Amino acid sequence: MNRYRVNPGDRIDLREWDPSDRSLFDGNKAAGKAYLRGLRDRLAELQQVLWAEDKHKVLVVFQAMDTGGKDGTIRNVFSGVNPQGIDVYAFKAPTAEELSHDYLWRIHDHTPAAGSLAVFNRSHYEDVLIVRVLNLVPEERWSRRYEHINAFEKMLADEGTIIMKFYLHISAEEQAERLQARLDDPTKNWKFNTDDLDHRQLWPDYMRAYEAMLSKTSSEHAPWYIVPSNRKWYRNIVVAKTIVDTLESLAMSYPDPEEDLAGITIPPVPTTQ
Repeated sequence: MNRYRVNPGDRIDLREWDPSDRSLFDGNKAAGKAYLRGLRDRLAELQQVLWAEDKHKVLVVFQAMDTGGKDGTIRNVFSGVNPQGIDVYAFKAPTAEELSHDYLWRIHDHTPAAGSLAVFNRSHYEDVLIVRVLNLVPEERWSRRYEHINAFEKMLADEGTIIMKFYLHISAEEQAERLQARLDDPTKNWKFNTDDLDHRQLWPDYMRAYEAMLSKTSSEHAPWYIVPSNRKWYRNIVVAKTIVDTLESLAMSYPDPEEDLAGITIPPVPTTQ
């Protein structure tokens, strides 16, 4: 999956990244879904060891344009894990209380504890994306936030958090098809928001904001992955395989029992006196 990893210092031009790429998997969609099932099973095993070992903290961040597939990726990749060991947070527009604090205040409260996995559906990166594109704060303020975010993630990593960040890359044409599908299918009408059309008109501005985000905030301890996402099944494979490979690299193991279990037998339940 390193093909999709943004190395520190890379200058990203998203026009050079094919959102329809599927070069790392030779099979078709059906084979891809079968392969994903195996990855999900392995992820469930690794998450169980993560929970039992109670040592590492894992943070997975998703960013994308509207219809980019954040919800679908989370649903498909993490469907087999133990819900006790995972928390998913969807960061919406900040509340009045959140706005009264610094912009990272609401984020830090949801970072993972030891043994757990946290998934961010949108994240602190909204403060260099939508905030930038819609001019919600002056450039003098949002331009400083790349440095803030890098320092924040470095602190998390230094304290034992494993960070993976995924930008789900779709084309403008694919977005148009997905928005139209939300209009055409009555069961998807609830997902359609006319604000999405306003943001679509700002596509070039968003691409520049994403390119700056990817170029300025990918690091060894908190890498970005640009995931080709026009094909949903391939997108899911790339994300799942990256997470599985990362967790396997931790060489986790189940902890030893607190005492010698040899010779222990389970006694029968006492009969009623």
